[in-house]
Amino acid sequence: MSVVPAQVLPDGARAVPEAVPAAAPLAPAARLWPSLVAVYRAQLSRARVARIPLLFVATFQSVGITVMMRGVVGNGFEARSVVAGSSVLVVAYVALNLLAQYFGQLRAGGGLDHYATLPVPPAAVVLGAAAAYASFTVPGTLVTAVFGCVLFGLPLSNLWVLLAVVPLAGAALSGLGAALGLLAPRPELATLLGQLGMSAALLLGVLPADRMPEIIRLARDLLPSTYGVEAYARTFEEHPDWAVVLADLGVCAGVGVVSLAAAAWAYRRAAVR
Repeated sequence: MSVVPAQVLPDGARAVPEAVPAAAPLAPAARLWPSLVAVYRAQLSRARVARIPLLFVATFQSVGITVMMRGVVGNGFEARSVVAGSSVLVVAYVALNLLAQYFGQLRAGGGLDHYATLPVPPAAVVLGAAAAYASFTVPGTLVTAVFGCVLFGLPLSNLWVLLAVVPLAGAALSGLGAALGLLAPRPELATLLGQLGMSAALLLGVLPADRMPEIIRLARDLLPSTYGVEAYARTFEEHPDWAVVLADLGVCAGVGVVSLAAAAWAYRRAAVR
């Protein structure tokens, strides 16, 4: 058998090159809001199994601190700080402590690889998980606030302010907790950082600010939940200054945006490793 070069073949006998198929167009990128809702529903159904113990522990802890502080402070300005700080502490326990543990375990167990294969923005993963965990704090926060107001003789007329305090403080603390869990090299360290953050929220949020040294007050101003505590505490006044309350809530919202952006950056950083 002999091989004939292609140059000596007639034009009609030359091999016809196969047509290269055109690349299929990529699917459109998932939008933030539908992705956030999908992640939120998935995380909500996942955490629903543990919601009763979670709510009991968070609420029992905050109510116990309120009872303990009843023997230390009176019914004046200090009582307002105790009730407001104990109510927001429920949010700190879930949004900061448990979320740091969750993302730390998710990173260590390879769960981030699953989310990285999904066409969802990193912000949707962080926001969806944070919103699901923060949703369980609403009943406990209301129970603690009502119990504290009755215990210290504070008015219940402005309890509706918690509907703004809980999501704003929850967003700020959730972003911080998620960032701690995603940046920690080991899940044990993520748990430790989450517990330290919750302890800071307990000591700096519940204790009256006028009894703290100046350096501790500066650290208190750096805690995201402080502004939510201050906003709620101001509503116990006979004539609340609503402009100052809105300013505190605005600062809390701004800190929440920054902390959630930091958590989204930490997620992208951890997902590519």
